[in-house]
Amino acid sequence: MRCDVYARHRLDLSPGNIFFGVGSCLLPLRRGRLESEVLGLCSIKDNGLVCHSVRSGWDLWLGAQDFRAGDEVLVSAVTHPDMVRIIRGHGLRAVPVDIDPRTLAPLPSALEAALTPRTRVVLVAHLFGGRMDLGIVAGFAREHGLILVEDCAQAFQGPERVGDTAADVSMYSFGTLKTSTALGGAVLWIRDHAVRRTMRHTQAHYPVQRRVSYLKKLLISLGIVTVTRPQPYGLLAQFCSWVGTDLDAIVNRAVRAFPSGEPEQAFHRRLRQRPCKPLLAVLARRLKSFDLVRLDARSASGERFAHKLRIADAHPGGRSLRRTHWLFPVVVRDPGSLILELRTRGLDVSRATSSIAVVDASDGHTPPVHARRMMSGVVFLPVYPEVPPRALDAMVNVISDFAASDAIEVATLS
Repeated sequence: MRCDVYARHRLDLSPGNIFFGVGSCLLPLRRGRLESEVLGLCSIKDNGLVCHSVRSGWDLWLGAQDFRAGDEVLVSAVTHPDMVRIIRGHGLRAVPVDIDPRTLAPLPSALEAALTPRTRVVLVAHLFGGRMDLGIVAGFAREHGLILVEDCAQAFQGPERVGDTAADVSMYSFGTLKTSTALGGAVLWIRDHAVRRTMRHTQAHYPVQRRVSYLKKLLISLGIVTVTRPQPYGLLAQFCSWVGTDLDAIVNRAVRAFPSGEPEQAFHRRLRQRPCKPLLAVLARRLKSFDLVRLDARSASGERFAHKLRIADAHPGGRSLRRTHWLFPVVVRDPGSLILELRTRGLDVSRATSSIAVVDASDGHTPPVHARRMMSGVVFLPVYPEVPPRALDAMVNVISDFAASDAIEVATLS
């Protein structure tokens, strides 16, 4: 194991922002002023809602609807499992819609095949830092009288770019791994005034996130920011290897907001709370000082890498729009071998950088073949501005050499 290792993901958070959050935990703050400031910075002051997380907002929105048990929500076949869990928790059915791996948008034929008289909502997820063109899915929703919700948790590109007018609801996350993270919080743009009013009324009765819980997140994030520099991260990887500890498990546990396998009651208790005032203060600060320079640098780094990658079909989302490369995935036949090879070169690639997964189809619905094939071989690469060109070139060469020698056959995405 090398001494210097480039971590799979860098938190988009400076020590200065962390210390500001710690200080905010000690100050009296005004919730109303902070919430108005956050929504105003996103230009949705009268049409938005600040929530504890996107999952919290999704749960609130579903609770404000007048759906009947057994009604259906069409869902992008690759999304966060908790979004599906929340759908089912409201007595509804989640129906996966297969995606085109090149654009990461739902396939029109799959949308038509999934439609039934019980369909009420279409939930689409923008993946990996890019955006899909909502034109086709929005037209489909309008034609069939469906509500269109866009999950933009992975696609925040600055406060001046919040929401697509083609959608009825737009949801943005500022969780630990997200762009311009505040270590929590979400902004929702809800076009329906009555639904928004109901959501606000319901959320007003939620308990407030404990400051000590947020303070703990801040301190953990300070450790993550420190340890994910190349030399400390290399030492951590070495230590894990020596003692037989799973590095993936340590990293995922440190950044996960909702523990996996959490009982239903505890899950809903974690969902149904309001963000504490220090979190709102940090979120307002991040929006006011949004780092467009770093976002552009990350986008440019990802585009250069994609251009050099000679196997273009191995990169999901190669034809998505406004790509900022929050994550950079490739798909290969044998992801385990690729991971081992790149880790020997000081590159912490992983299959577990994101918690997204394929949504299983229930009886009577077509399984999402393209989504399953894509996710079966996906590997996430550390492609961000702090990774030097020599390391990026090494990744390109390894992926290309593996494919050329048939040690790994690149999985077809078409």
